[in-house]
Amino acid sequence: MEKVISPSCLQQINDLAFPVAYEFNEGTSVEDFAAFYSSNTKAIDEHLYRQGAISFNGLNIKSRTDFQTVVAAIGNRFINYIDGNSPRTKLSDIVYTSTEYDPAQTITQHNELSYSANWPSRIFFCCIRAAATGGETPLADGRKVLESMDKQIINAIESKGLTYIRNLHGGNGFGPSWQHTFETNDAAKVEEYCRNLSMEFKWKEDGTLNLKHHRKGIIRHSVTGEKVWFNQVDQFHPTHLGRDVYEVLSAMYGADEELPTSVTFGDGTRIEDSMVQEIIETINTVIVAKPWAEGQLILVDNELVSHGRKPFTGEREVLVSMMK
Repeated sequence: MEKVISPSCLQQINDLAFPVAYEFNEGTSVEDFAAFYSSNTKAIDEHLYRQGAISFNGLNIKSRTDFQTVVAAIGNRFINYIDGNSPRTKLSDIVYTSTEYDPAQTITQHNELSYSANWPSRIFFCCIRAAATGGETPLADGRKVLESMDKQIINAIESKGLTYIRNLHGGNGFGPSWQHTFETNDAAKVEEYCRNLSMEFKWKEDGTLNLKHHRKGIIRHSVTGEKVWFNQVDQFHPTHLGRDVYEVLSAMYGADEELPTSVTFGDGTRIEDSMVQEIIETINTVIVAKPWAEGQLILVDNELVSHGRKPFTGEREVLVSMMK
């Protein structure tokens, strides 16, 4: 294990915790933290690959500008959220808001952009304003999920793969539009993007863009080679909407494949509601959800660890930046 250089601002490291906890003196400046990070990138990487996530506590990150300064100083190979499926606001070339769903709703666990061929390897989350209650960002180690998951589910996903289906409206409809999703109004650019990532696409008469992504669902980590649960089955499957909402949308759209989002096995067969429920319940057994502290920065290996969001009350501002 690479030894951590411990400046006066670092109090201790709990490398057995999940996430690993780096405890800094309260109010450690953005500049001091960036200098520390740059001097310890190898040790930080080792902690990240072993545990999957690191929490940097006690930092003086109070604004969007502070967060931008930190990630620009310590990160590289940033990617944007083009082809993203969650409603969020782009604040700069490298900073986005966290998912802007109804605060009363739970966002189920997912590996960011795992339905796409262009996912981030790492994600920075930072809390600028903590919610009055709730609002945690739960984390789940994909290795532990795989260990706990029913072997029949694992075998089904490994043998068949997954097909994620999206219907992005052209400006009026439920869910995201293709213009917002791809950050452009140019349909030709969207088609080029889809071809480059081997996504099936089809334009409907009403201007809706139908997309199909064929993915594995269980992968080997790009650095460690470990096998991990890496998908968004429960988030794309209509059962997660709840029975009442699902029935309303079914009445509006008809077949599941016409909903804004859905998922099937790779051979086109339906994933049963009971299987999705079992997936959710299994993942919930390994989730770790800790309250946010303002100024806290969490680094997540997106291939090893999934994230979600708990319901909350009050104002909450959590920012996100993603790296390839």
